[in-house]
Amino acid sequence: MEGNQEHTEYSSQKQQENPAGKKSAKKLAEKSRKKSKRHKQKIRFYYSFLTIVLLFCLIQVGFGVILNISKTIAYKSKINTMEKVRDEAEQLNKDLKSDIKLFSKTSSLEEIARNNLKMAGDKEVLVIINNIPQPAANRKKHKTKKIHKK
Repeated sequence: MEGNQEHTEYSSQKQQENPAGKKSAKKLAEKSRKKSKRHKQKIRFYYSFLTIVLLFCLIQVGFGVILNISKTIAYKSKINTMEKVRDEAEQLNKDLKSDIKLFSKTSSLEEIARNNLKMAGDKEVLVIINNIPQPAANRKKHKTKKIHKK
């Protein structure tokens, strides 16, 4: 029976402490709720901040990719134009080399001297015929009269 007495004494003590205990339990529960709300708010803030940072990084990467692609396209077009200019210069160089070979021969030099410089050889006589058209004002206009026969 002594065990029952201790149990009843303990329960009676608890009942006496219970109104004050309920208040402290409520305060403790309210504090824990506030802490959990604060913790949730901090976590939301961190997630929001990290989301903004990640979006900013994605935007930066996107701009970098776009700039690199545009630079690559511009450089490729410059390379193509430079290759065209190079090919044209090589073709012109070949043409000039063939002209040098052609003009270094004496027969072609004589032809150039005769046609362009109006020169003649040692035993040749040069005859120049000028075909200069006369201006319209200097020409004489011939009027013809028609005679009518009756």
